[in-house]
Amino acid sequence: MESETIISEQFYANSSSAISEKTINGSFFGTKQKSQKVFVERPTSPFGLAVLIGTFLLLLAGVGVVYLLQDDFEQFHFERIASTWGLPFLIITTILFFYQAGVFLYSSFLYLRYKAVPSVSDDLLPTCTIIVPAYNEGKLVWDTLLSLADSDYPAEKLQLLAIDDGSKDDTWYWMQEAKAKLGDRVTIFQQPKNQGKRQALYRGFKLGTGEIFVTVDSDSIVKKDTLRNLVSPFVADKKCGAVAGNVQVLNNKKAILPKMLNVSFVMSFEFQRSVESELGSVLCTPGALAAYKRDAVFNCLPEWINQTFMGEPSDIGEDRALTNMILKQGFEVKFQRNAVVLTNVPEEYKGLYKMFIRWARSNVRENLMMAKYVFTDFRKGSKFGARMLFLNQFFKIAMTYPFLLFMFYFIAVHPVLFLSSTLLAILIFSSFSMAFYAKRYTLSESFWAYSYSVFYTFSLFWIAPYAIATANKKGWLTRGL
Repeated sequence: MESETIISEQFYANSSSAISEKTINGSFFGTKQKSQKVFVERPTSPFGLAVLIGTFLLLLAGVGVVYLLQDDFEQFHFERIASTWGLPFLIITTILFFYQAGVFLYSSFLYLRYKAVPSVSDDLLPTCTIIVPAYNEGKLVWDTLLSLADSDYPAEKLQLLAIDDGSKDDTWYWMQEAKAKLGDRVTIFQQPKNQGKRQALYRGFKLGTGEIFVTVDSDSIVKKDTLRNLVSPFVADKKCGAVAGNVQVLNNKKAILPKMLNVSFVMSFEFQRSVESELGSVLCTPGALAAYKRDAVFNCLPEWINQTFMGEPSDIGEDRALTNMILKQGFEVKFQRNAVVLTNVPEEYKGLYKMFIRWARSNVRENLMMAKYVFTDFRKGSKFGARMLFLNQFFKIAMTYPFLLFMFYFIAVHPVLFLSSTLLAILIFSSFSMAFYAKRYTLSESFWAYSYSVFYTFSLFWIAPYAIATANKKGWLTRGL
């Protein structure tokens, strides 16, 4: 598989050789269009290799124990069915299993059908305002602004706004340095105090003059054709109200967590959002890279900036909330696989679980909001896709605590059976993620799918139940949970 590595300093350089393309045909993971492969240089490390080897030894041990304890599994199964709650629980889980299997098969069909919208010509591209909110990002915001300025989007149609949300580090200095280098191509603003990302974006929306708004996180880097690819669906389909970019991991050269998250992001975006895009109902346009039709934004801007949950102002999940409000207007929300952005992700456990808690709390809130309109006549044409995606999310949330209770019961009664069966399940279900990444990118990096599943299952399983119980809490968790 032909490929080239890209580091942050090279990513926005004027080089046509930075991206490798290959046509993939005739396979489950393939499409008939060219697939662009962009990934960061990932030197191997002894510790990383040890983690991968340890993961496989653990999974194989689990498989071996399951084989040796087959009689115990059968006995546990019969005991569970014979219990008062066992049979109803088994029936419910069986129904959900077949439902999820059906959703997966349908999703696979939709993925195979997905095609990114080709880039349109310069004369057809609309005017575009890019908003880059920043808080304590330091020199990263410099890299972001320079990569955006190096875009091949027509300069006369581009407005670039950078907003420092009261940073306490040297973020404002690096914005000024970018201004000195780029001149009138970028306009910088400084909030009087830290007010949150939503407020910074709101200021950008009010100042922006473009027909399309593009939001980019200040620790992210785009490639030259990202912007034009991201905006093209608005030209091709007037029903399109928002577009999600393809987010990949930037900082995965050495740290283990970013290596794991890299595989997870590819599944989340290139598979899941491709499926959602075919249904016209991408549920979340990511903060790292998203585009919105101006009219769609201003139709809901007062509701968005004044959004509350249980009486408290909402200061998290601004991307998911805006996506939800645009879907509610009847617009379609698309995903562009060829609009690539590389972003930094947490390298330590504490930063990672805080990010996941924010996402999970936002997911709970916005599913409650979506429940209010998804079964109404909110959109002309088919609403099946949006409703299916909502139900899929709803069942995951609704079954969180029943499965948690069952897990604790299983651990208390048969801890060895629980551990071994869990490892076997990880080996089976993670193989799809591994195969998907291997086909799209490289085989060697794909094995991190197994390590990530083990890590998430045993160290982050508490995120969903905790987020449900604390969905009313606000803040970005910079000072605690």
